[in-house]
Amino acid sequence: MRPRPAAPPLLLAALLLPLLALLSACAGPYQYDEGTGTHGVTTAEASGDWIGADGTRLSLRPDGTALVEHLDGKDFDFDQGWRLSGTGTWEFDDRESGQQLVLDLTARTSTDTRPGATAAPATDPGPPRSPYRWRFELDHDKQEKLVLFFFYGDPDAGNTNVLQRPAPTTP
Repeated sequence: MRPRPAAPPLLLAALLLPLLALLSACAGPYQYDEGTGTHGVTTAEASGDWIGADGTRLSLRPDGTALVEHLDGKDFDFDQGWRLSGTGTWEFDDRESGQQLVLDLTARTSTDTRPGATAAPATDPGPPRSPYRWRFELDHDKQEKLVLFFFYGDPDAGNTNVLQRPAPTTP
């Protein structure tokens, strides 16, 4: 009986290693978000006004309706630079990985372009028609205050658009 040559396993390893490296590079640490693990956020806690970057405002009413002002697109839509304003509805979606706030823009009142955004090419279809849905992750900051966020751009980058409560005003 003759021993088998060692070359085929080495050749197989040499072929598979670059393929595995390529596949793992495409699945960055944020691509498959596992949620925040936050549960138990109430309607009373989420209702009210929220602000974000560049004039973004979100008003969540206790009856499940919402007012949206200058909210950026999610995921790759963010790269197109448009922002949406209008009215809609919101509700919680409680998943094993954590609670999410689902916001549906059902009536668009305006669109604009994010400050500093590159102009979209003429072939760009622009913002989608209503409805448009965001899924906000819910978390608490270091002061245990609720924050809302969603991911934008390339999922590998893990960029987040964060909304917080406005700072209290003093008379």
